[in-house]
Amino acid sequence: MLGKDIQQSELVSYGSLEEFIAAVHPLRPIRTMVDQALKQTSTRFDEIYGEEGRRSSPPERLLRASLLQMLYSVRSGRMLMEQIECNLLFRGFVVLSVTEPLWRPDSFHQESGPFIARCRG
Repeated sequence: MLGKDIQQSELVSYGSLEEFIAAVHPLRPIRTMVDQALKQTSTRFDEIYGEEGRRSSPPERLLRASLLQMLYSVRSGRMLMEQIECNLLFRGFVVLSVTEPLWRPDSFHQESGPFIARCRG
């Protein structure tokens, strides 16, 4: 019997993004270690970023995304954004909900990223 090509246009999910990631996936313990390290640096982030102006992309998320880029050998910031947009594993690691919009790809360029420039000095 021929199966039907049923096309679903909406994605409906009730539950946590964590439920879609295997319990034994290697990124789970890595994320735990990364989260602990980022908690220790959160006061430094507060010192670097001012109170005025446009809100930046959270540096913790940018650092988690950069780590994914290195671990998975993603060639560019644009390609990384595409992967985070489509991959629930990447979204879960970076701590983005399924509906939350991504930041701009140029957040990863050294010339335009205020986080990178300030951390060098």
